[in-house]
Amino acid sequence: MNNFPSPPPVPQDRQFVLGQHLRMSILTSAEETDGRHDLSDIVLPADAGTPLHLHTGYEERIWVVEGSLTVWAGPDTFTLRSGDFYAIPMNTPHTIKAGPEGARSLNITSPAAFAELIRRSGTPAHLATSETEWDMGLFQAVTEELGDIILGPPGAVPADLEKNPAGHAGPDRA
Repeated sequence: MNNFPSPPPVPQDRQFVLGQHLRMSILTSAEETDGRHDLSDIVLPADAGTPLHLHTGYEERIWVVEGSLTVWAGPDTFTLRSGDFYAIPMNTPHTIKAGPEGARSLNITSPAAFAELIRRSGTPAHLATSETEWDMGLFQAVTEELGDIILGPPGAVPADLEKNPAGHAGPDRA
């Protein structure tokens, strides 16, 4: 047993949800790092996945704390488990899916952007209920404002872009 102190609780105004899909605590914000990076503690329920997307203004780094995440980034596919780390470069089409036990990860974006996306498009966690839904319209608007591009729905992977000459993986992918 260690004698390390427990970290202080995350203040309520730094905790957000996207419906039942994601729970996030902002550990370090852009305001605290002069925009250099942000750090978020993210929990995804079992089998939750992100839309296929890319970031034009920042890179994303993921460190898995608990559970597992499968990451499809460009031509690569990796299943990350507790202790694994992966960096997704800017302009790389990618998607992420939690394993059957769900996942908890620490996510760093550099320069800072992802925490702002969730802060502006999510619901404050203390106001969320089991009925809270993900406002996809608001999420899409903030995503576009930050320079992110959604390329396809959850379940679409980067290889699907090669199958569709328009460059977007639609829900009717093969």
